[in-house]
Amino acid sequence: MSLESLTLFHIAVPLKKVVRHASFERSSSENLVVRATLADGTTGYGEGVPRTYVTGESIDSAFEMLSRHDWAAMIGAPHDYSELVARLTDLEIPEIENDPRGMAGNAARCALELALLDAYGRRFGQSVGEAVALAQFEGLERRPPARVRYSGAITAESPRGEVVSALKMRLYGFHQVKIKVGAPGHDDRRGLARMRRILGNRIDVRLDANEAFGADEVVERVRELLFCRPSALEQPVPHAQVDCLAELKGRLGVPIMLDESLCGYPDAVQAIERGTADILNVRLSKCGGILPSLRIIALASRSGKGVQLGCHPGETSILSAAGRQVACRLAGLRYLEGSYDRHILAQNLAATDLTFGYGGRARPLAGPGLGLGVDPDRLEAMTIARRELSYA
Repeated sequence: MSLESLTLFHIAVPLKKVVRHASFERSSSENLVVRATLADGTTGYGEGVPRTYVTGESIDSAFEMLSRHDWAAMIGAPHDYSELVARLTDLEIPEIENDPRGMAGNAARCALELALLDAYGRRFGQSVGEAVALAQFEGLERRPPARVRYSGAITAESPRGEVVSALKMRLYGFHQVKIKVGAPGHDDRRGLARMRRILGNRIDVRLDANEAFGADEVVERVRELLFCRPSALEQPVPHAQVDCLAELKGRLGVPIMLDESLCGYPDAVQAIERGTADILNVRLSKCGGILPSLRIIALASRSGKGVQLGCHPGETSILSAAGRQVACRLAGLRYLEGSYDRHILAQNLAATDLTFGYGGRARPLAGPGLGLGVDPDRLEAMTIARRELSYA
């Protein structure tokens, strides 16, 4: 069964409140949605979150990259789901292959890959989660579909806002919470002391600096935060200075996670070879989709590194479903983020609510493809621009 067409959507997703961290703030999210239509009329949806400050992509560049190639010819006509997964695993995209960091076009590739996995999953009666089982990467710790538990997140807010968020995290039974630090004008030490008192001692707290500290100050800045007993510190320095962590990591007193410095497989290889990270934050959109992400996770496992399966603020139910499909099939993930849907989004693309339940708990998704249906009317209401690509 061959691919007949792709429809590219530029959508604006309204958020319930402004999301702030040291690198950026936003009140809405501009996302890429791809609809794949097969020759028999079966459709599937994928999503990417292009960010110029993450992978260098914009919606415009994603549209252009996806318009340059004949995807029907590149994918062919797979006879079953395992053949599709094998072809997507081997899919080489020039924009990504020619980039030293392997990230130029990753959000666009993610949206395309998910749309194809969803469409062909529906055609062959297979769950997207089967891609995890079928992926040929040594080191993946796979398991039968199982429940998962997401962590909570507290962004850099007013003191009152942080208190309210911390109270919600404790009352809602979270076992892990991420707290943003390093925002301009924010008193991290006082805020962390206040939130740790509310959260108590049993909740695992990790910190995310979003590149806020310079190489010349990072040791001192981090030393001031260790009193709250963080289990990890995410991206303490800008990517341009990440190599300093090879020398300084042992002096920071906390395991280091890379995020902005982990956008593709070459980044992962470099982080491991240079010793700049203890944990890798893998996000489907920035890493190119499910299969490229699994390749990075397998490398981390073989190298003894921890993995966080993360998400982008503003992801809709499409990426939430994709993350759930992966998380429910993998063992050994240290942290899990995502499925924040109704807590962050003012509107969503699917009627099915994928938001996690009490304590961050969530079940595997049933059904073929991603396990949810996109509402065409909701998609239309959020659409800013679109482009049709035909291969018939």
